[in-house]
Amino acid sequence: MLETLTIRTQRTTASRLQHLDPDHIEFGKIFADHMFAVDYHDGEWQTPQIVPYGDMAVSPANSALHYGQAIFEGMKAYKNAQGQIALFRPTDNLHRLNASAERMCMPAILEELFMQGLTQLIRLDADWVPNTPGSALYIRPFMFATDGFIGVRPSESYRFMIFTCPVGLYYNKPLRVRFEEKYVRSAEGGAGFAKNAGNYGAAMYPTKLAQQEGYNQLIWTDSSEHRYVEESGTMNAIFVIDGKLVTPALSTSILDGITRRSILQLARDWGMTVEERKVSATEVMDAQANGTLQEAFGVGTAATIAPIAVIGYQGHDYELPTPGPGSFSQRMSEALSAIRTGAAPDTHGWMVEV
Repeated sequence: MLETLTIRTQRTTASRLQHLDPDHIEFGKIFADHMFAVDYHDGEWQTPQIVPYGDMAVSPANSALHYGQAIFEGMKAYKNAQGQIALFRPTDNLHRLNASAERMCMPAILEELFMQGLTQLIRLDADWVPNTPGSALYIRPFMFATDGFIGVRPSESYRFMIFTCPVGLYYNKPLRVRFEEKYVRSAEGGAGFAKNAGNYGAAMYPTKLAQQEGYNQLIWTDSSEHRYVEESGTMNAIFVIDGKLVTPALSTSILDGITRRSILQLARDWGMTVEERKVSATEVMDAQANGTLQEAFGVGTAATIAPIAVIGYQGHDYELPTPGPGSFSQRMSEALSAIRTGAAPDTHGWMVEV
């Protein structure tokens, strides 16, 4: 049990909760009333606080704006039938945040600071956690450099913050994607495994081009040959091929997704063969042609599981089987939802009550 930290709290005098319609929640557009913040300088974390959600001032010379020292996480809190709130695998997000921090020359977040800031924030904004099917409270921890300095070196000061927003489904229909064979999301030895802001900024232009062609997202391929699958948009990519669950093995260019980990674990629990290895575009398309590609989907915190309906490859579109009742992705989505909302046993200890 973590020791309770004293976190200075300033409650809002003008809640926006009345503007929330639980039955019509647009992803990432309405934010809960408060946010957690703590600054780092002189080699240590300072006094944490919870304040009303709002804008903040930064120097025009803020080094994060110029040199990209900015990282973040995505996680969710869920409400069960009894109204209790629980977080899904929060310490895994903390460990990944600290791995990103190390890669970007930023200070690690202490577990007690992270967990106490997170839980006290969510308790304060508990009424913002929706309980309609498919909904959750999305949580965005992030850290950025705060030095006002123009010079290419790691900042000496940082700010860590958490804010939250109620969300519904990220995608409401199966995706159209295509293999990306020109642009690169990340290269081996780079920072693709870290959730740093630059990865997402660099992905926007090729994604925009694909969207102009009628696709929702890309399937990123490796930087040297454009031959092997890496990720699907901002998600990990998973395929069901001839009854086996197949996904690219983790590397320095692939994010270690918490949802990915959870799906692979549950699939193994179900006795399914799971293969983490190189997966080529040719293998995927050959499986589509001979009928052994049963399902393809992206997985991540925002979307959980996003089935893929169409894959574009070398100028042609190929339709995939539509996942129906009893399909792997549907069963997995239901299993994860049941664990998160307390409707099924949490045998792996993933849920942490707030």
